[in-house]
Amino acid sequence: MIEYIPYYYRNFSCLAGACPDSCCQEWEVDIDPTTARLYRELPGALGDSLRKKMRQEGDTVYLTIADRRCPMWREDGLCEIQCQLGHEALSHTCREFPRLTHDYGDFIERGLELSCPAAARLILSEENQHILTCTLPEDSEGDYDREVMEILRNSREIILSFWEKAPYPLHQMLSITLLYAHEVQAWIDCGEEAEFLPDVLLDRAEELALPGDTEAILAFFRELDILTSRWKARLSTASPAPWSEKTKYFVRYALLRYYLQAVSDYDLICRVKWIVIACLLLKTLGGDFVETAQLFSKEIENSTDNMEALFDGAYTSPAFTDCALLGLLNE
Repeated sequence: MIEYIPYYYRNFSCLAGACPDSCCQEWEVDIDPTTARLYRELPGALGDSLRKKMRQEGDTVYLTIADRRCPMWREDGLCEIQCQLGHEALSHTCREFPRLTHDYGDFIERGLELSCPAAARLILSEENQHILTCTLPEDSEGDYDREVMEILRNSREIILSFWEKAPYPLHQMLSITLLYAHEVQAWIDCGEEAEFLPDVLLDRAEELALPGDTEAILAFFRELDILTSRWKARLSTASPAPWSEKTKYFVRYALLRYYLQAVSDYDLICRVKWIVIACLLLKTLGGDFVETAQLFSKEIENSTDNMEALFDGAYTSPAFTDCALLGLLNE
């Protein structure tokens, strides 16, 4: 089994009390059954405190947050559970965040969540874009459509290489990527192998482009679940900025995280459109790109409901038609 690891993965270090947007605030984190059992049996004052704060909904156990804070989050920014019992006593989510693992059976891809400020700095940094590989002792087979996975892996490599070289302005790169995704989708659906011809795709993008509506995109995001007052304010006071060079690293992150997941439902288009929509939104919101991208990820990527709404909206929202998106990219 081969393991693929971004260079930045091993450089991650939690900022702990110095974190500007702690994962201990605003999110309500579920507790896995093993950890819940540990907390229920834990003696002493910490055990008593945990049991008072635990609640159960169906099969899921949570720690009840107060004032948008985890009750175990101390004023110094550290976790009371970790300080007293060590890292291994944390729930699975708290132990692993912001680390990501996509296990396809015969290969594994790892990454970090952009919603973590420390991870965002690494992900969106130019010097952290290499991929490391290592061989794991496990030998197992992937439970997926091998033909589709081969198409996805080959086409993703083409797009990643394209973005590494970046031979066009960023807005044209996104247009080309969007239309190439349609070519790859046809390859998946109909077996017609896709050629990557950037100049041809760019000409087609210019032909298809129609006026887009930035305000409609903002309105769509305002209707999604909103976690923080900061995000609500940003959506209400957008300050458009020029294209940031860090957009390249956001696209790379998103391609690595989402592209191969199309093997599960054969739907590549919604995932690539999601990337384009995200890039347009980040440009529209302006501000410090890393901070904006991190907040976007916290609000959107860490919400299953918001992600599903965006994937659906890629097909149903007039603001997200290919022609409208290409129009905004060509402005």
